Amino acid sequence: MKISKEIKVETAGLAVDLLAAQVPELSKGRLKDAMNKGAVIWRRGKQQKRLRRAQSPVAAGDLLQLNYDDDLLSRQCEPAVLLADERTFSLWYKPPGMLSQGNEWGDHLSLLRFAEQQLGNRAVFLIHRLDREASGLLLLAHSPKMATTLSQLMQQQQMDKRYQVLVRGKLSQALLEEGVIRQKLDGKACETRFKLCAHQPDANHSLLDIKLISGRKHQIRRHFAAMGHAVMGDPRYGEQNQDPSGLGLQAVELSFQLPGQQKIYHYKLPSELRRYG
Repeated sequence: MKISKEIKVETAGLAVDLLAAQVPELSKGRLKDAMNKGAVIWRRGKQQKRLRRAQSPVAAGDLLQLNYDDDLLSRQCEPAVLLADERTFSLWYKPPGMLSQGNEWGDHLSLLRFAEQQLGNRAVFLIHRLDREASGLLLLAHSPKMATTLSQLMQQQQMDKRYQVLVRGKLSQALLEEGVIRQKLDGKACETRFKLCAHQPDANHSLLDIKLISGRKHQIRRHFAAMGHAVMGDPRYGEQNQDPSGLGLQAVELSFQLPGQQKIYHYKLPSELRRYG
């Protein structure tokens, strides 16, 4: 069942009672679960937030947006893993199947929500993203100042981000010698550098080490699909690249230097979390 409905509050009361009256096809139990998982947005003027508590009071003039999808709300995945806590920022392992952040349909399977629950009262800001099907290192900030600093480093290409990617087929010698794809995406310049780690002729796969220079949406997946070497397990781009083990894309290394500091922060995904060793 999938329901998307905006409700204007006419009379003050409790959120779950209003929702139950306006959406009778959902029980209060289902509504409470949906609210807890972030599927209800409350708005008052310019204010907006996810309304999680069923007993939250709402006032006349408030707006409630319910986006209910029982398939999405029932999904589960492995938990994220906190790999490094530097107090003002932290580094996490995002498992496949987990969103980087929530959307209008909920946030129970997002790293941001998971980190909020694990870290208590600390603020959480997303610095970059990984596709839902991908796994690997993801960086979060815990203050507006640090979020701005890290975002600027990312935008100025002063963060070294490395990935391992399993693609279909054997890359030509000419493509390997060039070692870079600069095809524009969405009309914007972007660059993906790569080198061969191993070719598996029996499976007709190639494992690549990737350095991402820019950060366009689905850049790695789109670039290699355009070259005729789609990422294995990618449900969106490429052909004949099905893989029951999932998307063959993992963020494995991250390094950067904060302004005014000598220390270089360098993180590698632990071997036990790596897909390809």
